[in-house]
Amino acid sequence: MEGTLWKWTNYWNGWQTRWFVLENGVLTYYKSQEEVNQGCKGSIKVQACEINVNYIDITRMDLVIPGEQHMYLRAPTSQERQKWLVALGTAKACVQTKNRKDSDTNPDTLKSKKSELRLYCDLLMQQVHVVKTAAIDENGPQIAKIDEATSLLTATCDTFIKTLEDCMKLASANVLYELSPNNDLTLPPTPVNLNPPIKKTKNVSRLNSNDSQ
Repeated sequence: MEGTLWKWTNYWNGWQTRWFVLENGVLTYYKSQEEVNQGCKGSIKVQACEINVNYIDITRMDLVIPGEQHMYLRAPTSQERQKWLVALGTAKACVQTKNRKDSDTNPDTLKSKKSELRLYCDLLMQQVHVVKTAAIDENGPQIAKIDEATSLLTATCDTFIKTLEDCMKLASANVLYELSPNNDLTLPPTPVNLNPPIKKTKNVSRLNSNDSQ
């Protein structure tokens, strides 16, 4: 996917239009579409970032790599933002990590997937609302708007289901990892009594003089 988005640059220049290209799991931006061949201004790996939706500004979305990189973006319309969110979410879901075995038992991976599910839930609610509003319009059903909204809704549903399946696989992998006999953290070590047993004697009624002092 590619198109124009507004990017926050700094407090001096504010929001500036940039041409963005999403390809192979990497979001790259250029100063303009005409300057694509002159090299990009920056990029961010979708797999590594969190996709945050701004609930006040319905055109804004933030891409964040905690502690490393922030990219604040605004789309021309809320519909455009939804298209970008679906495209970004799909790209993130499709990118395969190099070490699949480690990622399957990494709690941070499952946490990231849960965050994506919340994002898609919000998108689904917004898109369903758009379909409902267009269907009950006082001037009659808005067919063009319904077609566009249902198309976005279908893409979001597909991405949501794919992400949900990933969550289930990760959760199952974590459970199997915790129950694995090779995992030393599953069972506590057998306690060892370092104190020798005390032998009981039959005649302990009389004490010698040294013991009584």
